[in-house]
Amino acid sequence: MSFQGVRVVDLTRVISGPFCSALLADLGADVIKVEPREQGDPVRGQGVMVGSMSSYFANYNRNKRSIALDLYAPEGKAVLAALLTRADVLVENFRPDVLGRMGFSAERLKEINPALVHCNINGFGIDGPYADRPAFDFIVQAMSGFMSCNGSAGDPPLRSGVPIADLVCGLYAALGIAAALHDRDRHPQGATLSVSMLGMLSFHATNYLNSGEIAPRTGNDHALVAPYGLFATADGEIAIAPSNDAFYVRLVKALGLEELLVDPTYATNELRVARRSELNKVIENRTRNETSAHWIEVLNRAGIPCGPVYGIGEAFADPQ
Repeated sequence: MSFQGVRVVDLTRVISGPFCSALLADLGADVIKVEPREQGDPVRGQGVMVGSMSSYFANYNRNKRSIALDLYAPEGKAVLAALLTRADVLVENFRPDVLGRMGFSAERLKEINPALVHCNINGFGIDGPYADRPAFDFIVQAMSGFMSCNGSAGDPPLRSGVPIADLVCGLYAALGIAAALHDRDRHPQGATLSVSMLGMLSFHATNYLNSGEIAPRTGNDHALVAPYGLFATADGEIAIAPSNDAFYVRLVKALGLEELLVDPTYATNELRVARRSELNKVIENRTRNETSAHWIEVLNRAGIPCGPVYGIGEAFADPQ
């Protein structure tokens, strides 16, 4: 799929919106990024600088063209309106009421370009008691319950070091825009999308909504599957992810622990989860006898998902 010939006017800044429009640009869209005249996108000067531009900014604004406008001045508004008459998509991550106060309400956008796909990315949605609140990734991680799922039992809430709320929201927005453009090809008309940063709990949400139970924190272990996590070796740790019974059988055979297969204590995943700590110790008593490289070779040969635990430098040094 290609977005060649699709023009995107991008009013976003920081991460969630710029990541969305960068994905569209990667797929061939002509993205025109509109920045404030005085300083531009706030992240232009944050982090590691390469010349006059931060690598932080460059990463999320690759393949785009840029223009600086004062959108509170008549001249800037006129230029934006002219850009929108020839655009296919408008993406912005202002709070829901801001664009309207600039003079670009939903009604005005339809007057300018009835075929425009307008995507608003926001913290809390377009209605409800928090709709007008500002939000950044960290606030959403905290308020969504995401941080409460991280770490081990007894630990304080823990944020993800990667801006996961921004990235997930940007992906959702890019997918929504792609769907709207596809629909427009069949039924020529514009569309308005709103994508909130607040929802990303996966099975933690569905389990709670259906049972009322809150899964305990399990650190690097999986909340629903055992064994699954980090295991000590003779020279470090490895990540092992046998996500179902078939992989569990492969794992214990590869480790030479076939006796576990006839032990009724671990006959089902439910039983293994209940005795996770005990089972992990049995496995680690075996994995500690050899190096990480040894086990990665053995387990990959057996078709078991596994890998080393890298720092960032080691990840970039890996041949893959």
